[in-house]
Amino acid sequence: MTPSSPLGEAAASARLHTLRHIAGVISIIVGLLVLVALITQITDQLAFGRFEPTEYFAYFTIQTAMINVVVLIAGGVLAFAMERDTRLYTAIRASAFTYALVTGAVYNLLLRDVVNADGYVGPVWANQALHVWVPIYFALDWLLTPGRVRIGWSTLWLAASFPLIWVAVTLLRIEFLDGWFPYPFLNPDGPAGVLGVVVYVVAIAAAIIVLAIIAVTINRVHTRGVRGVTHGRRGTGPIDLPSSRA
Repeated sequence: MTPSSPLGEAAASARLHTLRHIAGVISIIVGLLVLVALITQITDQLAFGRFEPTEYFAYFTIQTAMINVVVLIAGGVLAFAMERDTRLYTAIRASAFTYALVTGAVYNLLLRDVVNADGYVGPVWANQALHVWVPIYFALDWLLTPGRVRIGWSTLWLAASFPLIWVAVTLLRIEFLDGWFPYPFLNPDGPAGVLGVVVYVVAIAAAIIVLAIIAVTINRVHTRGVRGVTHGRRGTGPIDLPSSRA
């Protein structure tokens, strides 16, 4: 086997940096697109006098979209500031990947044809961006973007934590506060009853876990044999979350 030359390694490194910078620019653009889509929806609802902050910001799509704005723009900045993303950021990006795909799947399979009770139809492009374009971007980005480190299976817990909290808070609101539910399949008084709600919640939770497994698997395939990426147990163990002091 012919050893690689320093010149060849330098050229490969330069190509990686170029690709990483391009991916960073795209990440920032998509992050800004999500932000504009959210602002467009809010301003349109304000114009029609139907904007309810406690309802709008309670949707899983909206909450994950706000997370995506931060994750995508931060990813773009990291692409220019660092040779590789940190392990914590990579795990968060994997989680965002799962949320985006679940959001797209649930919307297109269960909610696309659901009409608002008051007949309101929001800006079509913003709705499409959040439920179709962004999920497609996250899928392609996770498959193709270079420059990430290897993450461990503990990422599954990180990916599942936010949806579980969201479901718990939403169900508590339905039961003990105002009874409002963001999606028809969470209506305990619907045709399927409480059992139907449980089935949908379990199915969506399972989908999130499966997608998180896929995300970690893709990451570990990408980073296999990559110089400078830790493969050992120590490098892929529990994710080190920043500690906070009171």
